Amino acid sequence: MSARIITVYSTKGGVGKTTTAVNLAWLAAADGNRTLLWDLDPQAGATWLLDVRQKVRGGAEAIIVGDKSIAKAIRSSSIAGLDVLPGDGTYRDLDITLDGAKKSSSRVARALKPLRDDYDLIVLDCPPGSSLVAENAVRTADVVVSPLSPALLSLRAHEQVGAFVEESAPGTPVIAFLNLVDRRKKSHREAADALPGRTRAISDIIVPASVVVERMAERHAALGDYAPGSPAGRAYAALWHAVAHAPRTRGSAA
Repeated sequence: MSARIITVYSTKGGVGKTTTAVNLAWLAAADGNRTLLWDLDPQAGATWLLDVRQKVRGGAEAIIVGDKSIAKAIRSSSIAGLDVLPGDGTYRDLDITLDGAKKSSSRVARALKPLRDDYDLIVLDCPPGSSLVAENAVRTADVVVSPLSPALLSLRAHEQVGAFVEESAPGTPVIAFLNLVDRRKKSHREAADALPGRTRAISDIIVPASVVVERMAERHAALGDYAPGSPAGRAYAALWHAVAHAPRTRGSAA
């Protein structure tokens, strides 16, 4: 069976999307899956966290709409079983490039097609917002994972994600969860107590705010490398379990 594709997506920035993508990719590889993490964000946070060389000859345009072999752009990481397709600043202009391309909403799927038999799982770290890049990443996904900030207003953000996914790729399951929850804050406690019960699409998995998550940047590593038994490490492990067992209800776009 060809690789499952997991897109980590939010309409908002600053919700821990990149740390989620890195931890899911690490856990997938640790489970024995041949895993690829594609960093589609021009900030290249996942690429930096995994200490992978960023520069790709020809940049994003050459990979997605040009004639560059996508396989030649892939870098090995220090983690067994985990490869990275690095992001860089050229992804800032990718929406403009896609807008002028034929079949602009399926270019990411087309680029990934040669790799689908080489990997068991492909994780897409998607930039926030309702862009053509995001539409591409959602259209090719088997599952969309959506981190939410711990605030009651996140229900609105969740609804926006759901609407965007339904418009771009009807039927694709969405797994949303509250991320970076600090229960010392009243607003965070209220969100954590109320939101998971509002809709089945918001799971009861809650990732706490923790210094061990912040140390990912210092260590250039996922939590599984140095704090798997921490509350945050266990929460991400539960998230990976939910993602790994999500029903494959649709084929990825071609």
